[in-house]
Amino acid sequence: MERFDVVAVERAHWREVSGALAASFYDDPVFSWLLPNDATRAAALQRYFAIEARHIVLEHGLSFAVTDRTGTVGVALILPPGQWRTPLRVQVVYGPGYLRTFRRRTPRALGVLMGMERRHLRRPHYYLPYIGVVPAAQGRGLGTALLEPMLDRCDREGIPAYLEASNARCARLYQRLGFDTIEEISPLGAPPLQLMTRDPGR
Repeated sequence: MERFDVVAVERAHWREVSGALAASFYDDPVFSWLLPNDATRAAALQRYFAIEARHIVLEHGLSFAVTDRTGTVGVALILPPGQWRTPLRVQVVYGPGYLRTFRRRTPRALGVLMGMERRHLRRPHYYLPYIGVVPAAQGRGLGTALLEPMLDRCDREGIPAYLEASNARCARLYQRLGFDTIEEISPLGAPPLQLMTRDPGR
């Protein structure tokens, strides 16, 4: 099997990170529902993940990527306890970027986000908002490899991990790694999201 490496990623890597996530989430049920145009979805996802990675997540220095000879093929974005809400400054400054991404479906995207935030775990936790492996690299155990460093940290510190799974295949992987579904939601009629937590020591 081809060699791969799991590496920490910083803000300077936002281009590689956003590109890998855009490819990983191209067929995601929720993003396909929010961005139904197949011809423009890839570019829209690239814009969206550039904002998320560069201006929200990577500055915390907790995220990981998996690389092989082709470059970055998987990413796990991770936020520390107490930092799961989108900062107000990002909402204000990058609002036009979000609007350019979702266009007339922006109210629907905001409704999904609000629905997720209403049900978000409130006790201290590490939040994994996006975990993705590009289609060509799937089936090689890269998702597990991406998550292991963070889950080891959760176990050492005695802090839960939390994420939302947007498809059944990913949910099964997370279950194998110790996550449990605490609720399933479909904000505004979106495809279902499984809200999942993993207690330390699982």
